[in-house]
Amino acid sequence: MTENLTKETFLEKVFNFEENKEWKFEGKVPALVDFYADWCGPCKMLAPVLEKLSEEYGEKINIYKIDTEAQPELSAAFGIRSIPSMLFCPAEGEPQMANGALPKPELERIIADVLKVEK
Repeated sequence: MTENLTKETFLEKVFNFEENKEWKFEGKVPALVDFYADWCGPCKMLAPVLEKLSEEYGEKINIYKIDTEAQPELSAAFGIRSIPSMLFCPAEGEPQMANGALPKPELERIIADVLKVEK
């Protein structure tokens, strides 16, 4: 199940950029954060793919969604210029950003390579 985040829940579950200058992941398991907007066609195509990945990976990763219209401060903090944009947050190490509505096999490859999670 994907979960929509506000700035407050993002600071708590992903990264508290107000307290930390350096990246410090707050989650217990790796996360994929989808920056989207309701009016965005590619975002709408990506949504069911993310729901399916959420079902398939279960408790191994968290999939979060951030509405760029409702949370402009989060979009600005990560320099989001185009949507959809996805932030891949491994449990250890630096996060990586990917842009565009990537196909499911590509998302699975990034989850394996960056988040170090297998189904």
